[in-house]
Amino acid sequence: MKLKGKIVLITGASAGIGAATALSFAEQGACLLLAARRASKLDTIAAECLSAGAHSVQTITLDVRSYADVVAAIDALPHEWAAIDVLINNAGLSRGLDKLYAGSVQDWEEMIDTNVKGLLYVTRSVVPGMVARGRGHIVNLGSTAGEMTYPNGAVYCATKAAEKAINDGLRQDLLGTPVRVTSINPGMVETEFSQVRFRGDHERAAKVYQGLQPLTAADVADAILWAVTRPEHVNIAHVLLTPVAQANSLLFHRQTEGAASGNRP
Repeated sequence: MKLKGKIVLITGASAGIGAATALSFAEQGACLLLAARRASKLDTIAAECLSAGAHSVQTITLDVRSYADVVAAIDALPHEWAAIDVLINNAGLSRGLDKLYAGSVQDWEEMIDTNVKGLLYVTRSVVPGMVARGRGHIVNLGSTAGEMTYPNGAVYCATKAAEKAINDGLRQDLLGTPVRVTSINPGMVETEFSQVRFRGDHERAAKVYQGLQPLTAADVADAILWAVTRPEHVNIAHVLLTPVAQANSLLFHRQTEGAASGNRP
């Protein structure tokens, strides 16, 4: 599948995997709809995407946790932008690393509202149009955390397990249509993820990546691009990717420690 001139909506596009994916698709000449909460960062990414070869770029300041805002944003798209070809549900986050019985309810709500409800809201607003037009591809960002729960991360892991179930259920519900559904499930990726999790504690965030080489946002973007550009009769259901130093959500090999251990993605 060629992406030149295709309309691609990316949520959480202001940084990390979302921004890297935007740049990757820009190089293919796609028309990019970039959505995120941080307007100033979106503008910077939009300019970089145009320089990288994007056919055109529109930005949408959007918090996916609000269903009303999601519906309004999709309904307000100009006619020439309304026929979305590819939806990349990338918006997501983790908060805290606490035992479940001591966790912050505010953190739980933010993760569930973004990672699960936000995913559902955007999907519900975009996919009916794909079905009506007889074409489209939805890419959902999962995690190794959805494959295996790790200590002190029960709620985040639960949101990613929900993503896996939603992804697989959506693919079943779309059977009989040409619309494709893919889950991209990365392990440890060095982005703003850990800084967000620890609310800007850079020292604690940096320790997550000590002693090993994590994935980069560009690595994940490359996997997304590969899945989307397969022939239109091919659906990539799941892609699980980790750094070589990671076996799963629990096992890491850190050179400085000489043993399998570490903080979780």
